[in-house]
Amino acid sequence: MTSPRIEHVNVTVTDPERVAALMSDLFGWRIRWSGPARDGGRSIHVGSEDHYVALYTGDREQYGPEDFAKGRPLNHIGIVVDDLDAVEGRVSAAGLQPFAHADYAPGRRFYFLDYDGIEYEVVAYG
Repeated sequence: MTSPRIEHVNVTVTDPERVAALMSDLFGWRIRWSGPARDGGRSIHVGSEDHYVALYTGDREQYGPEDFAKGRPLNHIGIVVDDLDAVEGRVSAAGLQPFAHADYAPGRRFYFLDYDGIEYEVVAYG
């Protein structure tokens, strides 16, 4: 076995299709799988051949702000990209606000919140 690595993270979202489309637009990812999920929900797996984000929604009719409170328990999802400026432009074009820009070793980065308030850190190294 090679070194352990994270294959996927599974997050609850209000609209998996909308977030999958955003991830595809921002990062060039593709939908790997979609279908029914536990407890009457549904999931979309969006990512690359090596990793993905599982976007889950349950059978609840509505989620509230408390369901997406920052740091409960997820602080952010980190995504490494080659062209930070290009991705930032796509984030802005999607109507989302990049913030907390920083440039310190080992790379440049910014953050944004998706439609549900889930935070992403986008970083470029080198």
